[in-house]
Amino acid sequence: MTPHNDEAARRVAFWAAIACAGTSIAYVLGQLLEWQGLLGSAGGPESASTPLGIAVLLTPSLLLGSSFLVLVAALHRIAPVEARVFSQIALAFATVYTTLISMVYFTQLTLVGPRIASGDTAGIEYLFFVPYRSFLFAVDLLGYSFMCIATLFAALALPTLRGARPARSLLLLNGALTPFLLFQMYEPQLIWIAALWGVTFPAAVIALARMFRKPQSA
Repeated sequence: MTPHNDEAARRVAFWAAIACAGTSIAYVLGQLLEWQGLLGSAGGPESASTPLGIAVLLTPSLLLGSSFLVLVAALHRIAPVEARVFSQIALAFATVYTTLISMVYFTQLTLVGPRIASGDTAGIEYLFFVPYRSFLFAVDLLGYSFMCIATLFAALALPTLRGARPARSLLLLNGALTPFLLFQMYEPQLIWIAALWGVTFPAAVIALARMFRKPQSA
């Protein structure tokens, strides 16, 4: 059995890509509401979230982390043997991304959000997720930078299936956003370029889902 004919891995990749698409789109829609101030914050990209905003934004984000890790693991299984070094690198960066953002979002959802809602925030101020002014926000930016690097290397490891070309192009575009995420702590205005992630990433995983839906070779 050649790698790209691994039916189980292809099915896992398809459903993981669907999960990534759904959770990332849910996050993007929530972020638009947040920036409009419709979730209780002051609006804009530099405002801290309310408990409602934390729940709406970070629940799909937490699920996205695990979905993306499963997707990249399946891609590594399917990757051509000569490209396995790239898929292995993608899997390594995806693992670190998932670890970092899961720690951040689980903490926000289970500790910070409920404590803010109850008005009992004494002693946890250092855990607040404040854009550009907090430790966990910096960790989050690092995590998403690693995600973009993972998509860059995943693009180099796609099997030769129909639909691989648009998927590869979109993964590369998403990977090109890495510096605009990584350096936002120094220059917050980079958010307006990094926000293209809300288009490139969902489009990339939708393209991957379409690629894995049919097993025909290109």
